[in-house]
Amino acid sequence: MDIKRGGSQPSAKGPSDWFTGTVRIDPLFAAAAPARAAGNAVTFEPNARTAWHTHPLGQTLIVIFGAGLVRREGGPIEEIRPGDVVWFEPGEKHWHGASPTTAMTHIAIQEALDGKAVDWMEKISDEDYAR
Repeated sequence: MDIKRGGSQPSAKGPSDWFTGTVRIDPLFAAAAPARAAGNAVTFEPNARTAWHTHPLGQTLIVIFGAGLVRREGGPIEEIRPGDVVWFEPGEKHWHGASPTTAMTHIAIQEALDGKAVDWMEKISDEDYAR
């Protein structure tokens, strides 16, 4: 058994190559072999969002605070709120983040395949985010 005490792991700023705006990543758990799942609490300030990306084994988001937006390639922008659970299929190109006026926190859970959990792509333009 391993207990990670709240506040025992340092927060990190979301890298500017992967995010637009102010984003904080709080690690929750890492995969310990043979497990492959890892989880983070990610907080997006208003207007903050990820770049387009995919996950080789998919991703689950559990919204715990605020109001956010998600979009998969070819689909409409969808609003998400606390209690919503979002599943992105393996390889599904998508982005997620806060709404334009409200911060949002979600728990992100994804599995690594051969040590890789995400493939980052281009950023979302302000115009595309505002649609």
